[in-house]
Formats: sequence, structure tokens, C-alpha cells
Amino acid sequence: MKLILYPHGGSGNHGCEAIVRSTCKITQADVTLFSASPEEDKKVGLDAICNVQSDHCPISRFSLQYLKAVFQAKVYGAQTAYDRIHFSPILKAAKTADYILSIGGDNYCYGVPKFIYLVNKEIRKKGGKTILWGCSIEPNSIKGEMLEDLQGYTHIIARESITYQAMKDKGLKQAILIPDSAFQLNRIDLPLSNKFIEGNTVGINVSPMIIGYESGKGVTLQNYIELINYIITQTDMQVALIPHVVWSHNDDRIPLNILYDRFKGTGRICMIENHTAEELKGYIARCRFMIAARTHSSIAAYSEKVPTLVIGYSVKAKGIAQDLFGTYKRYVLPVQSLKKKDDMTEAFKWLQANESNIKQQLDIIIPNIKEQVSNINRIFDR
Repeated sequence: MKLILYPHGGSGNHGCEAIVRSTCKITQADVTLFSASPEEDKKVGLDAICNVQSDHCPISRFSLQYLKAVFQAKVYGAQTAYDRIHFSPILKAAKTADYILSIGGDNYCYGVPKFIYLVNKEIRKKGGKTILWGCSIEPNSIKGEMLEDLQGYTHIIARESITYQAMKDKGLKQAILIPDSAFQLNRIDLPLSNKFIEGNTVGINVSPMIIGYESGKGVTLQNYIELINYIITQTDMQVALIPHVVWSHNDDRIPLNILYDRFKGTGRICMIENHTAEELKGYIARCRFMIAARTHSSIAAYSEKVPTLVIGYSVKAKGIAQDLFGTYKRYVLPVQSLKKKDDMTEAFKWLQANESNIKQQLDIIIPNIKEQVSNINRIFDR
């Protein structure tokens, strides 16, 4: 079976990397990954498990293709003619693929994904089968052009029940509820520093993205500072700062370094450097608790049965937690709700007090979640 995966921004986002790795593991297919940053993917070794290609090609102004596009744009107003050339590697490969998987999880959550609409439309014209893979979508966004595009998918795999129910409400009968493929991501355990005590360390992830959603300037980092101060002064636990996205324009290490500099003198905190998704999961798995801003850092923790507080901002955090625990309340702290500097600390105290019960629930449900993910192959007509 031949699969195409797109769109993929690159493995500087280790959540994107986790989706690719786990998809290759589950499907055992001949996979071609079309990426905006192939160099990032090769750096983490994705080229060892799939065929990594650039998702675009340069457009020569002297080529026959370009001249045809100019003619189509000028005469017929076909403004997408240039895009068809730009993304021709995907469109050409789609002709021989069994399925084209639109990956990324939340690509329909940030503005209008015109690129996805265009590629899907061109693929479907040729009879290609498109699948939306492990998605989360804000329910009130499913309308108009987006709804029209969603209706064209052969299958829609919703990774959490809030998105799934919203799709059913919109008449999208091809929607299926299956947890995120990254629940099946392998882990690699690298050596720990003496500041990381296995089973008694709180993993902390912060992202610039959630800071952009805060209700008051500076309140998010202030909450993280108060939380770390509480952990250091009121418990015997260590703190590990764990980045999960390291893109130059969206780098977790920037806010994490602020926290590290603030507390490095205590000897109770360490900074985990950039690693592959599997290696980062290895660190997260050996934590006692996880405070996660990035969705896939929370999935890494959940899948290893680590009690986790998600500092969320969207449907994906709420939906995933609700499917695990029956409610997202107490398990997701919306960043928009942070008002006082100790809001996060109080939420963490509840996590501490309920540690045993949370672990028991994860012990029960995670094997079932992983089994559901393993059975995702049933959607393919082999």
C-alpha cells in the first residue's frame, strides 16, 4: 500500500515528527512524506522510515509550464495555476498512491488552509482518495468552504470526541473517532542528568503559542514561575524543562530559558536539549508529573501514564482529556483563564492530591487507546 503524507511543516515541530513516525509504524505502508522542510526531517532520521520529499518545486519564469500558467491566469482568471506548478510534486505522486493523508492534526484550526483545499481539489479531480488524519477542528469553524472540503474526504479520522461530534452534527458521515496516532509512538531512553530524578521530576513544557492567547500580558510566565517556586520550596521533586517545538519562529526554548535562568541557582532544575520525538518521549515518560503546553508533549505523557496538566487554548486539549477522563475540567487549564499568578499552582496541587486515582485511570484506559490506534488500518481497503 502506497501512502502520501502532507502537509508537513518539518520536524522542528516534534509533534509533526511524532505523527509521521507513528503513522509509518501503524500502517507499515510505503510512505512518501511531502515536507516544507525536508532538511529538518532528515536531521531526525525520518528518511530512514519513509521517502522524504520537498512539497514544492521552484517555478522557472522561462518554462513552458510557467507560460501556460500566465496564460490561464490572464485569460481565464485561474489564479491557482501557479500553485499547481508550485505543488506539482504532490499532485504527480498522488497519481500512483492508494491514499493521500492530510496530516498535522490541527491544520484546519489556524486560519483558512487554502493550500490544503487546492491540493485536495486537484487530487480528487483525478479520482484520488483523501483522508484527513487525526484531526481536531473547532466546531464553529466547520462551515462554508471548509465544510465543502471536508465533505470530499473518503475518511475523516477525528482524534477526539468534541471534533467527532461536531462533524457528525454537520452530516459528515465519513467521520471516525480514533485517538491520535502518536499514542503509539516508540520511546527512547537516553541517560539522565543528576538533576533529573526518574519518577520524582516534574516535566514542564511552555510554548510561545499559548502565551499569545493569554488574557493579560505576562500572566502565563508568571504562573509558571510561581509553579516552579512551589515545586522547589514545598516538595522534594526536581524540574525538567522540555521543549517540543524548536522552530526559529516558534521556539519553546525561548520561554523555557527564561525559567531556567530564574531557577538554575537552586540546583533543582535542568534543561532538556533538542532531541527527536522518541527521545523526548523517553524523558517525559520518566517524569512523575507533566505540565504540557504542546499537544504532543501531553500525548507522550498520557501514553506513558504520567499524570498531566495541559495548559491548553483549543478544542484539541479539551477533547483528548475528556476522552481519557470523562471530563476535561481539572485536567486542562485554559491559558485564557489565567488571571492570578497562582492559578497554575492551584491546578497542580489538585493533580498532586489525585495522583493515585489519575494513574489508576490511565492504567485502565491507555491500553485500550493504544489498541484503538493499532486498529486504524481497518479504514484502508486493501
